[in-house]
Amino acid sequence: MILENFFERQFELRYSEMDKFGIASPTTMLTLIEETAADHCLDINMSLYDLEKQDTGWVLLSGLVQMDRYPAYKEKITIRTWLSSYSLIKGFRENIIFDEQRNIIGRAKGIWVFFDINRRKPLPILESIKNKWSYCDELSLEQNILHKIDAIDKAAYITEYHVRRFDTDMNKHVNNIRYLQWVIESVPEDFADNYFLHTIDGRFIGEAQYGDTIVSLTDEGPEKDSFVHAIKIHGSNKVCATAKTWWKKK
Repeated sequence: MILENFFERQFELRYSEMDKFGIASPTTMLTLIEETAADHCLDINMSLYDLEKQDTGWVLLSGLVQMDRYPAYKEKITIRTWLSSYSLIKGFRENIIFDEQRNIIGRAKGIWVFFDINRRKPLPILESIKNKWSYCDELSLEQNILHKIDAIDKAAYITEYHVRRFDTDMNKHVNNIRYLQWVIESVPEDFADNYFLHTIDGRFIGEAQYGDTIVSLTDEGPEKDSFVHAIKIHGSNKVCATAKTWWKKK
């Protein structure tokens, strides 16, 4: 449903989207946020598959997700999304997550770059997309997600992952949801069992591809119950992503 320049999508949380406590995982929430954005593309008759036929698509450059609580099994939520502004090549997307009583339980924002899939270069956003989506300058979160997050070189917790075929997306690189999963899994299990991910602020810097070995580095952050993260390609200095996370006691 479109409300002025907003787009909304409702979801009912499924068993496969739950963690071991019966609560939606952070990767589930990011997946649903991106699903809503994909449906917003479809709503203007420019689905991601339509764009792919033109060798174009959207790539997430920077993102912030903040959850006050995570929905439970079979709970219904509504995600509202809109564009708050554009640059030549970037769209600034905002999101609010409501529970069934229309209480706000989460917020997110992201900077998406319009992209030439074959040339691996940004493109000017089509005027037809800007005109159909339009914009609303209201922000879901006030935080600046343009600033750089430095990569760490040493870490208390290090895990490695081999990039499989199904870790990649239609843009031929590792999907950003997989990066989030690798970040979360590198946090100590006993900590993750007793805390929930309240905020993640991430930057996507370089591409990882099928066959790469990924190193996920996590160290304690400067603030209480926080961590700093970097995703790198094993055997090189290439940084794929950096992030900061803040956690709250369950």
